[in-house]
Amino acid sequence: MTDTPTRSPGRVRMRLIVGAACALVVAAGSTMMATAAHAEADRTLTSNSTGTHNGYFYSFWKDSGNASMTLRADGRYSSNWDRSTNNWVGGKGWATGSRRTISYSGTYNPGNQNTYLALYGWTRNPLVEYYILENFGSYNPSTGATPMGSVNVDGSTYNLYRSYRNNAPCIDGNNCNFVQYWSVRQSKRSSGTITTATHFDAWARAGMNLGNHSYQIMATEGYQSQGSSDITVREGGSPDPGTPSTPGNPGGSNCTATLSAGQQFGDRFNLNVAVNASNWTVTLALNGGQSLQNSWNASVSTSGSTVTARPNGSGNNFGVTIMANGNWTWPSVTCRTG
Repeated sequence: MTDTPTRSPGRVRMRLIVGAACALVVAAGSTMMATAAHAEADRTLTSNSTGTHNGYFYSFWKDSGNASMTLRADGRYSSNWDRSTNNWVGGKGWATGSRRTISYSGTYNPGNQNTYLALYGWTRNPLVEYYILENFGSYNPSTGATPMGSVNVDGSTYNLYRSYRNNAPCIDGNNCNFVQYWSVRQSKRSSGTITTATHFDAWARAGMNLGNHSYQIMATEGYQSQGSSDITVREGGSPDPGTPSTPGNPGGSNCTATLSAGQQFGDRFNLNVAVNASNWTVTLALNGGQSLQNSWNASVSTSGSTVTARPNGSGNNFGVTIMANGNWTWPSVTCRTG
């Protein structure tokens, strides 16, 4: 494409590390936890800053223009930027990264522009900059990196990449040599669960080892573009959609229903249901905020948060589409014969 930036992949490293010395002092010397009794008011940032807000670490950086980020309740932040901004990046997360599972939700508006949404972090010994890329616009930041395989997790395939930076800015200075690790989601989304440990383990199997963790944030970035985001991040999430769920049936019947992941989108997800009987009634108990959008290969009815499915002559496997409304936890499922 003719407007591809001249910078190589991983340009965030040159921006998030602005004020890195301050960030590292905070990371090393503070618990970074706010108490509920002293909740902080919303705060809008228009100049470079790192610190804590309502119990979450944050980082905001721009090199010019009208980008801003507003720190809101808990792990929520919102951002806006226009084309007067050459480069900006910011987000909320944790001062020290780990194998935590995180959930995030909200809105992200990349358009066909150079911007992305990613879980971003650093480690030392070895010095590694890493990205779990969830969504992006016209430019894939892993372009030019070395393919290292793939991993299926959280409802999608992620392509793995490795790249190197020499004499480039990092969390320890301006002339660093370090490696970059990437997981790039094939099915883009703006809300969901990231099972961070699964990515770390996939990287390790590919010989991409991490060191001692520095910070880890859910970041929005814009480069010579315009857009907005409103993202809330927290620790914890729904079960990995790659892991089937086979609950028992009350009453000791031989009827069971097994859930497995279908395609996941920015606001909804598909589930496949396999039943081991020919005359069955399957009940799905939706979680808070969820609703049924679609179904196939079964006769399906709803009552409140309960979805009931029965055979319609299409066999014993059916599927549903569930609107998440920010809740990505799979419904519980029961099955009875008759």
